[in-house]
Formats: sequence, C-alpha cells, structure tokens
Amino acid sequence: MKFIDEFRRSDLAQGVIRRIHHNSTKKARLMEFCGGHTVTIMKNGIRQLLPPTIEMLSGPGCPVCVTDNADLDKAIALAKVPGAILTTFGDMLKVPGSRSSLQEAKAEGADVRMVYSTMDALQIARENAARPVIFLGIGFETTAPTVAASILQAKQEGISNYYVLSLHKLCPPVIRALLDSGEVKLHGLICPGHVSAIIGSKPWEFIARDYRIPCVISGFEPLDVLQTVDMLISQVEAGDSRVEIAYRRGVRPEGNQRALELMYQVFEPCPARWRGMGTVPDSGLKLRREFARFDAELAFDFDPGPTLEPQGCICGDLLRGVKTPRDCRLFATVCTPATPVGPCMVSSEGSCAAYYHYGDGTSGEQGGQ
Repeated sequence: MKFIDEFRRSDLAQGVIRRIHHNSTKKARLMEFCGGHTVTIMKNGIRQLLPPTIEMLSGPGCPVCVTDNADLDKAIALAKVPGAILTTFGDMLKVPGSRSSLQEAKAEGADVRMVYSTMDALQIARENAARPVIFLGIGFETTAPTVAASILQAKQEGISNYYVLSLHKLCPPVIRALLDSGEVKLHGLICPGHVSAIIGSKPWEFIARDYRIPCVISGFEPLDVLQTVDMLISQVEAGDSRVEIAYRRGVRPEGNQRALELMYQVFEPCPARWRGMGTVPDSGLKLRREFARFDAELAFDFDPGPTLEPQGCICGDLLRGVKTPRDCRLFATVCTPATPVGPCMVSSEGSCAAYYHYGDGTSGEQGGQ
C-alpha cells in the first residue's frame, strides 16, 4: 500500500479490528507516545473500536506541550529585547507562559513572526541584517536536524544576526524517566513514527530489554495505528517484548544517518526541563561550543522573571499519563481552544484539544462542542 486512502479503508480496518478482538484476552494498557497518534486515535474513534481488555493512554509526545513554563518565559523575554525579531512555528504563539504568551507580546509591540521552516527564519535574518533574528527551537529529533542545517547555512554565509533558543527535546531519555517513575504500569508502547524516521528503531530497544515492554513504531493513519495495536497485542499475549516497525514505509532500523550527523555536528545532549516531569538528564540539545555565537541565551541580556504555574491546570499529569483531560476541572469550561489555560489545549497535537474536538470515547459526547 502506497497512498493515504489505502490506510483509511474501512474494510481493511474491520479485518484488523476483528483480529484484535479475537486475540486480546489479557488486560493491556498501551501508551501512544506521540500527540499525532492521539489525534488519529481520537479523530477516528479507535478507542471505541477496541475490546475492553485494551486501555489506551496518551503520553508526553507533543513538543509544544512538554515545553516548560520557564523556557516559554525565556522566549517571551527574548521577544522583548529591543530591536529583536523572534520567529517561531505557529503552535507556540498562543501557549501561555507564566504571565503572557508570544501572541500577547506581539500585541504589545514585540516583533514576533510565524514561520513555516528554519529557512524562513534565516531569510528574515538576511533581509534584516541590522536586527537580531531569533528562532525558537522547539521540537524533537524530527526538527533538530533542520535547525542544525540553518545554523550551518548561517555560518557558511557569514550571517551574524541569526540566533537560536534551543529548547529541543530527545525522546528516549524521557521514556526511561517515565518508566523509572513507576507512576504508570504499561504493557505496550506505540513509538513515534516521525522521530523514529530520524533515530531508527535501535534507541527504543532498552524499553523491551530493560523493562520487558513491547514496542511498535507506528505511522499516523488509522490503519497504521490499528496494525500497531494488533502487533502489540500479539506480543502481550505471547509474553514477548521486542521492538517492531509497523511503519516500514517511513522508518529504517538505522534511521536517517545524515540527519543525525547534522544534528550532532551542531548540538550535544544536555539536561532539559519537561513540563510535569522536571529536569531529565541528557534529554535536551544545546549548541556545541564552536556554535556558541548562535546561542540566544548567551547572546542577550534578558530577564524572564520568576516562573509561575497556571492554577488548576493538570497538563503535567496528562503528559505523564496519570490523568486524562476529563479529570481536569478547567476542561471545556475555563479552558477551551479559544481561552487555553495550558498547552495541551493549544497544540494541534495536545490531548485536551483532541478530547475537546473529538470526545474521549467514553460518553459518546464531544468534549466542549
């Protein structure tokens, strides 16, 4: 199968669902790491199609959602540096920090611009040579190589006014931290297809080896997710724990070596703060010393102020899989996509936004509409 429509065929889906129902006899709690998978599951009603033996949990896999308030405050403070242009992907504009958002900073006069790629940000730097242009580096292993490429391009061209605030995150270390916490017992993990397209399948092997939890790398269409659940249930029922690739049209075991070379040429691992999980060792990326002049944190004198958390928001608990949006007293009342309190309601891959738009499959009602 090569085309999107073929991964949405209901007749094929029905066959996989029947097989899952037939094979699933043990209780199995499966976590989808990626917010893209959460949206696919909610939008297509996949939870409702599975047998009661299977419980699906959403995990920490949305880079917008896991960005800590302290780091958001840095970005907002940098946007207010006199003369600066702060560039960012669109989802970050509405995410509230401790006191405001980038959108509010823009309304107050800061020059905040939405871009679709790092090369857009670099072009803005070329066109505004007298002003510092800062790119807000948010994302997982999927995004970091493109940011690295923009820095190498800026260095090659001698562009001296381009900077990056690196808030990138690495996925395997946070999964280890989540499993070590012992807060949630998992029987299977749906690994992110886009991250795995870069890092391959090998970095997930510790989950199967050290924690005895089956892992399957999934694509993002409904049949991808159903096939992944089917493969996980087969492992659960057999008592196996292996890493398998269901998304073979996008992922090779060795990953994308060129992208990894780019990423580690410019960045190196560092501790990073995750919303709801605190600081996780070696789960972030900082600029290597030879690229330090591009580091926005080093280049500017700015004060993000003290960090504050929104009262009543449980986004941190959602990202650890210990609660669902329905457990939040702000959900669909105080906190809506038009008036978000936390990032999980802002991001297009946030679990609160998915519950709000598509419902959670338990009540038959949509969240806030």
